[in-house]
Amino acid sequence: MTRARRTILGSLFSAGLAAAAAAPLAFADEKPHALPAPTQDEPALRGPQTIVLAGGCFWGVQGVFQHVKGVTRAVSGYAGGAAATARYEMTSEGTTGHAESVEVSFDPAQISLGGILQIYFAVAHDPTELNRQGPDHGTQYRSAIFPRDDEQAKIARAYIAQLDQAHAFNAPVVTKIEPGKTFYPAEAYHQDFLALNPDYPYIVVNDLPKIDALKRLYPDEYRADPVLVGAVAR
Repeated sequence: MTRARRTILGSLFSAGLAAAAAAPLAFADEKPHALPAPTQDEPALRGPQTIVLAGGCFWGVQGVFQHVKGVTRAVSGYAGGAAATARYEMTSEGTTGHAESVEVSFDPAQISLGGILQIYFAVAHDPTELNRQGPDHGTQYRSAIFPRDDEQAKIARAYIAQLDQAHAFNAPVVTKIEPGKTFYPAEAYHQDFLALNPDYPYIVVNDLPKIDALKRLYPDEYRADPVLVGAVAR
């Protein structure tokens, strides 16, 4: 969904779709639910870590992780393509190789990589949909993990296998592991979008239910006050 299409959704909402906003994750096939913790994880003594996660529109993914204890920063951006095409209008065409992504920085002493992945698969998006999340379609909205190193990739692959073996979802996990990709921060107006625009129709319909699910399913990891990026000028 491009910015223009999100604006159209806003116009429709104003014209009388208030009821749709009350329907949690109206477009989702796989509803958020608690998942088992990963059996493989990183040691807590590795120091500050980052991982890049993609799962649909980055507004919601960023918003979820900004409410997770132990996350020190969550930045919306692009991963999977070249620097020259790491722009919203270009990525929205679905031809750049980029996915709307979020770079999640976290303190392993407070939350492990396994904990980050648990929330990513359980709450942040539907991992049984490859190139579709809610109303958004295309490779730019794909379910993908961009690991920083081989250890992160190994843990992510092991967790996917664990979830599939446990039949944690109604369909197989289709999330792709894409190592060796550079992350590029998105334009400033995309940062903190959920926190700054909680009444925006797209956010109300598609993303606020994810925050509610995080609070309900993982109350010990939830924090009420999000950690915000602030202006990220480009």
